[in-house]
Amino acid sequence: MQRYIYSLVFLFLITTLSAQRYTSSLANYEAYKAFRGKPLSDKFSNIESVKVIYDIKKQKMYYFNSSLILLHYDFVTNYLGYSQDLEVFNNENYSDTLKDRDFFLGNLNHIKGTDKWIFELAASDHMPIESIERFYNLIVQSTFIGSNLKFYLNNPTQMEWFQQNKFRIPCVKSDYIFNEIKYQEVVAGTNIGILKQYKIKDLEATKPNPDEIIVLDGTPDILPNVRGIIVNELQTPLSHLVLLGKNRKIPIMAYTTALQDNNIKRLLSKKVELKIEIDTFYIKESTKKIELKAITKKKKLIIDNSVTDLVDLAIIPKKGINYVGSKAQNMAYLIAISKEIPFKTPEDAHAIPFYFYTKHIQKKSISPLISELLEYPHKDSVVWIHKQLKKIRDAIKKEPVDPELIAKLNQTFKNAAFKNFRFRSSTNAEDLDDFNGAGLYDSKTGILGDSIKTFEKAIKQVWASVWNEASYNERELFGIDQHNIAMGVLVHRSFPDELANGVVITKNIFRENFPGITVNVQKGENSVVKPEKGEICEQFVAYHFNSGKDDTDFDVDYTSNSNLNNNEPLLSRKEMSKLFLVSSKIEEKMYRYWKKNRYHPVDIEFKIVGGNRDLYIKQVRPFNE
Repeated sequence: MQRYIYSLVFLFLITTLSAQRYTSSLANYEAYKAFRGKPLSDKFSNIESVKVIYDIKKQKMYYFNSSLILLHYDFVTNYLGYSQDLEVFNNENYSDTLKDRDFFLGNLNHIKGTDKWIFELAASDHMPIESIERFYNLIVQSTFIGSNLKFYLNNPTQMEWFQQNKFRIPCVKSDYIFNEIKYQEVVAGTNIGILKQYKIKDLEATKPNPDEIIVLDGTPDILPNVRGIIVNELQTPLSHLVLLGKNRKIPIMAYTTALQDNNIKRLLSKKVELKIEIDTFYIKESTKKIELKAITKKKKLIIDNSVTDLVDLAIIPKKGINYVGSKAQNMAYLIAISKEIPFKTPEDAHAIPFYFYTKHIQKKSISPLISELLEYPHKDSVVWIHKQLKKIRDAIKKEPVDPELIAKLNQTFKNAAFKNFRFRSSTNAEDLDDFNGAGLYDSKTGILGDSIKTFEKAIKQVWASVWNEASYNERELFGIDQHNIAMGVLVHRSFPDELANGVVITKNIFRENFPGITVNVQKGENSVVKPEKGEICEQFVAYHFNSGKDDTDFDVDYTSNSNLNNNEPLLSRKEMSKLFLVSSKIEEKMYRYWKKNRYHPVDIEFKIVGGNRDLYIKQVRPFNE
């Protein structure tokens, strides 16, 4: 009877708290749960959050129901009688002085399933350090959390203060949060399929069925044609798996304990529904019908073999996509834009047109192998197809390149300031609106006059990558006519001295309808898009607060710092400012060249190079959402 009364009292307490809009303190976790909501930004998975306000004049704390009241501004206007408009509120209450402030505004975050509690300000809040410490102590005094509470450093100013040992409260960086993350939404969505488990090495000889949702013990190099994918390692947000998954529009998630999860084990070989959301996922047995997407018509590609000379990309080629490919065409646009905006492009940029690739594969040792592959009726025979693709690649590499092409390259680059050149794929099936081809083809380095890393060897390796398993399978899945695939080669100086490299998406991918650019950057030449196991890159969103007075008036919100750089920032504030300015201008100008809507985001690859830390832009393409 006593236990029953206790349960009723407990239920009454929770119901009462849920009905409340705010409270001045949080006595226990149950009280926190009654007020929790989702963070406004999806930069971290598995986080719950309660918004908190301190009224400076009245000296009162307010923890408010963050699932019912989404914004601090909504609370102060509806509950505290605040009467100014949003712009005045933002300018005064996120400023670097107490002079005009009415409130301290913060978030009390919790990593689900742990005892890690994080106090965080908006990245755009320039609160003085003394006020941060005062606010932190007020939260400690009015909640049950005590010394478990840590302050999260999420912008460059706070990082700088921390490096200078100015804080007197416990502070943490992104690794404190990342080390606890076990689940990550890669591509949100829902699908029905048969749940199957594979080892990565099995995929070399086994082809999962198109009606399957698969669980893998790592990140696949080739994305199988399936209904959904669960991998057991966390992903870099702009990795090739993410970009190809978004292109495919299939649900993909990372779940570090997927192979040990008893619920997943129980559902293997059963028809299930998988639903992936930002902060959680659902998987359950289902009787719903599996709807397989049929490709009804082949997408024809254009090959113009009339151009038989090297193409200098310092001059924009007309309809170059038809004879040098989209990557080289876009490089020509970037070179033109760089004359107006302060960034560099790779020097000595030229393109080898489709003509030379087409001529090469028409040889008797290559052409019949390609015909045999494309006419083979048993498309599900993975082993045979992979063997045939290897035969084609080997034949392409074995045959000599037209000596006229090598002579043209040697002549073109004989007086260049650089000897090392990068040979990059530029096909008619990549960097397109509906097919980005991320990571499908190869890039290789050739050294002028070298007897081992020759230009010829580099060209043949790039040409051969047309018939990589990943590129062939992806084109097949998207209904691209394999008879008309052609490889141009983008050639420019290589970068043995890069200090950092990264990717920019010209939108805030973590917060709907909120401005900004999303940046992933890593130290040296370590890959952002295909990182080694355990590597974490620096990631941040940069955005204008309010309307922004100019292009340098922006704020930075860190999601992670590079674990290859001791979790210290890789880019300075000045470099971020330049990247912010340049990427926005490139987006605007590229859509004039493409004659499309300016506000569609683009995907930009960049490098920081040399003693002067020059910003180089090496690629731009549409971002397929």
